[in-house]
Amino acid sequence: MAEAKTEHEQREKVREMIKDVKTAVLVTHGDGDKLRGRPMVAAGLDPDGKTLWFFSGNGTEKTEEINRNNRVLLSYSDPSSQNYVSVSGTARVVRDVAKQKEYWQESMKTWFPQGAEDPHIALIAIEMTGAEYWDSPSSTLLHAFGYVKATVTGQPPKGGENERVKFTA
Repeated sequence: MAEAKTEHEQREKVREMIKDVKTAVLVTHGDGDKLRGRPMVAAGLDPDGKTLWFFSGNGTEKTEEINRNNRVLLSYSDPSSQNYVSVSGTARVVRDVAKQKEYWQESMKTWFPQGAEDPHIALIAIEMTGAEYWDSPSSTLLHAFGYVKATVTGQPPKGGENERVKFTA
């Protein structure tokens, strides 16, 4: 049985699981009760350890949706390691050239050819309020063992860790 983690350890685990995942799906509230998801390239994590940053165009549908309803969900997936994380949070649209320069990556020039000071850039800051993660065994041998166990015993194998994590008090 896995030993219980403190809230701090759980938060660190979430950060560790998402730090190398380059793309997350950002889900916002569209028109009416519709949810809208789109892939977003992660720009960085604030030193506060709970604010995630993403580049966006200013005045886009997603920024308008965030301005109407700032509750969002991010979904991270790393199938090669069988790690999955969903992050809930509150988003805000930020125009801050210093932050744009801080989180600028040369690959962003594809969308913002004028560089970090492009006047069409807006940043989306998402303060994490909670998360849930699934950390499953990723080796082929472990999956094969699970298949055999399920076939022989009729019971699925024990999965990896699944935890809900609070980022607010």
